[in-house]
Amino acid sequence: MAENQPYRPDPAILALGDQFYDTVEPADFPETKLRFANERSAEKIGLGGKDEQWWTDHFGRFSPLPDNLKAPLALRYHGHQFRHYNPDIGDGRGFLFAQMRDGEDRLLDLGTKGSGQTPYSRQGDGRLTLKGGSREVLATEMLEALGVYTSKTFALVETGESLWRSDEPSPTRSSVLTRLGHGHIRIGTFQRYAFERDHEAIERLVAYCLLNLYGENASGDAVEDAVRLFDLVGTATARLAASYMAAGFVHGVLNSDNIAISGESFDYGPWRFTPFWDETFTAAYFDSEGLYSFGRQPEAIHWDFAQLGGCLSLLASEDRLNPILADWVERFDAALIEAMLKRLGITKVNAKADGDIVRAMVMALAQQSVKIDRFFFDWRGGIDPGGEAYASSEWRALADLLAERTNPDARSHEYWSDEAPCSMHIEELEARWDAIADKDDWAPVEAKVAAIRRMGEAMQDGTAADQDA
Repeated sequence: MAENQPYRPDPAILALGDQFYDTVEPADFPETKLRFANERSAEKIGLGGKDEQWWTDHFGRFSPLPDNLKAPLALRYHGHQFRHYNPDIGDGRGFLFAQMRDGEDRLLDLGTKGSGQTPYSRQGDGRLTLKGGSREVLATEMLEALGVYTSKTFALVETGESLWRSDEPSPTRSSVLTRLGHGHIRIGTFQRYAFERDHEAIERLVAYCLLNLYGENASGDAVEDAVRLFDLVGTATARLAASYMAAGFVHGVLNSDNIAISGESFDYGPWRFTPFWDETFTAAYFDSEGLYSFGRQPEAIHWDFAQLGGCLSLLASEDRLNPILADWVERFDAALIEAMLKRLGITKVNAKADGDIVRAMVMALAQQSVKIDRFFFDWRGGIDPGGEAYASSEWRALADLLAERTNPDARSHEYWSDEAPCSMHIEELEARWDAIADKDDWAPVEAKVAAIRRMGEAMQDGTAADQDA
């Protein structure tokens, strides 16, 4: 367990002013029963070692944390939802609850999902189903273990209400979730103030994001600061897209209001892990055209990034922004190589050789004869496992390229001697929910979290330094 860091409250969002948020009240739930507490993350922000009553007081009843926000804030934003602009959205069932700094001096937010209605709820009840909350616990744990830059599920509290949903057997149980993340400023936040043609608000947002998300002081030159932020977000979002692909993950709803300026992944609704390298695999049942399918995720995130460029064009000329936008694909390609080789547990050598290996990996995986997680488990360290499953010409071509690149140390953890990889496909999710729904049995979820964290430890063991970045 990480050493408990000191608690360092820092409600920096207040410096932006109330133009950017609305003060709201949390729902008064019939009950608060703690179902998940992320002690590992709590240790990192000075909130470790608390009892269950403390967790439910702060993350079920939302009693303010010391020296922090006095009342929750629903953040304002707009966004493109499935490429249609929507000016009527904002934090509709969540709010910013607290901010603090971790041991690396990063500003982190505690934000909610399912905490009640806000001015942006429209016709929604502002609630979250318990099934949805438990799914987000597993999503964030799995993605963190696989090296995706993701928000962390901090707490899940069952709230004692019965909810009706069209996509779940109803009535169904309710919950409120709190996530720990590196900021809640989205591309959609910038879109709101661009829509209003509010240059000064965008300048303030740029300065806030540079300082609090990237650790850089604004220069005071609005043009240069906008270009600098666009460049930083370009790299961050390219890495985000690449990490999804290397993880075999499908977010499901990559709208511009779901893309954080920090490049951190968050907000998991209809997510899935695709079993095979199937670029048409879609997570959301309502995504009938496959806009956010597995293979189109880089395109979707690039498109969202372009919308940020449109917002920043109120400050900087297109001549300054367009080269960064055009360079995004090259950044994604480089990030994909890095992410794929990291998951495989081998070092980078040079761009051409590394690219050849990743292209060979994708060609072999695209045959869909072996599941993604099985491949990375079997070939960890670049070591050809042999066997009939890997006998095709595509797999043999990959084996030839990896012959001089093996890293046996990458298999040093006992996890790599298991019979099968730790995975998180839909049938596993449903089985764990069935145990909760039928018997209120949380042991399968707890066991899965432990197994995922063990895999995460194994992914960190025996990794060698890159020879040439």
